[in-house]
Amino acid sequence: MVLKMREKKSRIKDIPDKLYFRIGEVSNIAGIPAYVLRFWETEFSRIRPKRTAAGQRLYTRADIELILKIKKLLYEKKFTIQGARQHLSVRSRKSEASEKQLLADLHAELKSLRDLLD
Repeated sequence: MVLKMREKKSRIKDIPDKLYFRIGEVSNIAGIPAYVLRFWETEFSRIRPKRTAAGQRLYTRADIELILKIKKLLYEKKFTIQGARQHLSVRSRKSEASEKQLLADLHAELKSLRDLLD
């Protein structure tokens, strides 16, 4: 079992350059069964694939990257599902805060450039 997990280990750079992926493709890329992906959709609100008229799930590259992060947290770092959920929410809040700070810095820099031109 451990060998299979190592063989199927996937990296973000291994994701093909496509807009949408079906659940079977995501299962192969991530190296986890489709039923685990369906379960994770119920546990992690950020995984929300689009649905076709026939009800098939269509995952984006961002969804797959998130799935790979969740897989790493659960399988390699041995987080619980609740712990992984908390870890991801803390990281997203930090990311949002850093983005806001970056925008504020950029805004201040643009203002100073405008003042120099006036």
